[in-house]
Amino acid sequence: MTSKRSLIRRTTAVAATGAVALVLGACGGSGETPKGHHGHAASSPSAVASPGLGKHNAADVAFAKGMVPHHRQAVEMADLAASRAGSGEVRKLAEAIRKAQDPEIRTLSGWLDSWGEAVPAGGGTDHSAHGAEGMKSAGQMARLEKSSGKAFDTAFMELMIEHHEGAVAMAEAERAGGVHPPAKRMAGDIISAQSREIALMRKLLGGD
Repeated sequence: MTSKRSLIRRTTAVAATGAVALVLGACGGSGETPKGHHGHAASSPSAVASPGLGKHNAADVAFAKGMVPHHRQAVEMADLAASRAGSGEVRKLAEAIRKAQDPEIRTLSGWLDSWGEAVPAGGGTDHSAHGAEGMKSAGQMARLEKSSGKAFDTAFMELMIEHHEGAVAMAEAERAGGVHPPAKRMAGDIISAQSREIALMRKLLGGD
């Protein structure tokens, strides 16, 4: 009887030990799972995001190709204000325009490169092939460059209001027809920032 009881105890102990081992093994396996899951999670968004980053359509391309020369001309106009503007407010506005649009030119050019599209060449006044709205002619740019003081301030703001209105129209077209999320976000930023600047310039000109 004693022998039987001893055998039962030993059998129970072995079974318990096996159960503990199974539990510990399971714990060890779950410890590995986050690692494996983490590794999968790290690659999964990348696999999903990559196609999204390249997703674009003709409206996105038109927006980038039109906005690059458009921004270049705005920066060219803003650069003139540093030495020609008579008003500190106009110089400050011009600097804000330059600081906002220079980085956007680089971003827009980068998108075109990544899409296999040509980045528009030439300076701000070389725009005839692009049909961008609000672009100024070589003659208008030359007259602005020759002016200074109050005359410059007035001409700069009048031209820039029209220029900004063109940019807003282009951005609205992108918001309506584009599919590239970063381009649509930039379009929204352009609409907000340039609409505020239009309001400010009209106020400075005494139009409102």
